[in-house]
Amino acid sequence: MKVERIVANIATSDIAAAKRFYQDVLGLDLLMDMGWIATYGSEERMQAQVSFMAQGGSGTPVPDLSVEVDDVDAALEAMKTAGFAVEYGPADEPWGVRRFYVRDPFGRLVNILVHR
Repeated sequence: MKVERIVANIATSDIAAAKRFYQDVLGLDLLMDMGWIATYGSEERMQAQVSFMAQGGSGTPVPDLSVEVDDVDAALEAMKTAGFAVEYGPADEPWGVRRFYVRDPFGRLVNILVHR
């Protein structure tokens, strides 16, 4: 047996609010929309990972999601332009990532990062 995919599920009564953050700003594709569920993602092959954390590193809270991007500074500017407040960073962390924290429309803390 092998794991084929890991999906993060976020409970909300406002499914449409995900579009602005996850599609418009982060650039994910709408893969499925059945009204009661909208799934954003990419057709590109990505690694499946689940992290278990006692803290978020550098004394930060544990983020609900981590999204690795190819250009964290472009993502930062896109989030600011879209009106999402940055809660931490940008920071160059000693373990080799540059990152920032932002809350999605559902109040989930999202760690946006790039490996340096």
